[in-house]
Amino acid sequence: MRAALATAGTFPGATIATEKLRGVMLWLMGCAGAFVFVEPSPYEVVGVLTMTVFVATGLSLSARLTPLVILLVILNIGYATALIAVADQDRPVTWVGVSAFLGLTAIFYAAMLGRNTQMRLTWLMRGYLAAAVIASTAGIAGYVHITEGLSDLFLRYGRARGTFNDPNVLGAFLLLPGLLLVQRVLAGRSAQALWSGMLLTIVMGGLFLSFSRAAWGIFALCAMILMALTFVSSRSAKERLRIVAIAIMGVVLLAVALAALLSIGNVADLFKERATLDQSYDLGHLGRFGRYILGANLALENSLGLGPMQFYKFFREDPHNTFLNSFMSGGWLAGCAYATLTFVTMISGLRFLFVATPWRPVYQAIYVAYLGIVIESAVIDIDHWRHYFLILGVLWGLMAATRRYCDGRGAGDEDGSSRASGAGNYT
Repeated sequence: MRAALATAGTFPGATIATEKLRGVMLWLMGCAGAFVFVEPSPYEVVGVLTMTVFVATGLSLSARLTPLVILLVILNIGYATALIAVADQDRPVTWVGVSAFLGLTAIFYAAMLGRNTQMRLTWLMRGYLAAAVIASTAGIAGYVHITEGLSDLFLRYGRARGTFNDPNVLGAFLLLPGLLLVQRVLAGRSAQALWSGMLLTIVMGGLFLSFSRAAWGIFALCAMILMALTFVSSRSAKERLRIVAIAIMGVVLLAVALAALLSIGNVADLFKERATLDQSYDLGHLGRFGRYILGANLALENSLGLGPMQFYKFFREDPHNTFLNSFMSGGWLAGCAYATLTFVTMISGLRFLFVATPWRPVYQAIYVAYLGIVIESAVIDIDHWRHYFLILGVLWGLMAATRRYCDGRGAGDEDGSSRASGAGNYT
């Protein structure tokens, strides 16, 4: 109680009001992640305000987050060092600044879950889900040509991009919300499952119309992994039977929906074009995969890298591989830091998949989404994906919170307000 009063004034009511303010700011930050037309984006503005509120009202950094902090700092030191050679260019300077800010957001997400874990997680996931529905609705509206202006704004190359600059980013952004909704359909109560199913239809519409091959494949793989985790974590045979029945029904409905969509001529044509692995820009000496080999050889010769946003000047396009891009943009220091961060996060996260905590279902979805993004990062640049840093930070924050929970000290519930909302009730 003393800690709570010291944090938010002399009255318990002030503590509750302050925590509600924090929750609203987290919702706004999660929702703002969908609006990325320019850099800096609205997400940066809302992010600065949210972090300021938390710092002003009490935010601490757990020692358990030290690996995350150190590796992100090393990553950005690598970028800053490589920037020296191209510091006369405006775009690389902005790029490094945004990278440092996004790294800070990951640390913030991890740190803020140190208290009132359950409630704060719910607020953030609700905001993220709202962003996914808005972005998907915008993409669908643009694709069906509700008005000509919307088509120009929400489409790119005939593909839905929603409120993003690129259809591929829209597809990737929808991964975690889609998984959370799949989980609620599988294991939620009847009313929650029905409502989640309706939202899932919208999100899947946006995902499909993004025509992102990587997003399609990654979502299918992650949904199967999450389904297996949910099945294993279920407490009774009845729940497991329900999961199997809903999964079968979902596959049938998905097949019917795809058949209906593919009966539309322009949809079918674009689907056939995108559903191949031999796109013209993938093949050839300077194609996507050819650039990987050439870029790897160049990385061996340049320990400090080429500098941020310089790769395309040598090879016509960006690396489209985050592991390679980290070496190219920040040298061996950044490249090794990113690879180490990825490996440590994946291995460390495995330990807590089946630990019985109030947030276990959400943790499982976030961990699986992280795996999906790591796989996708091998074929696309995710360096400035806001949702990547959100997922990374939340994953580390939940790992630290789970350790405290297992130690018997709860999840940082100093003021008891984390019990105000159930984990996963984000819909």
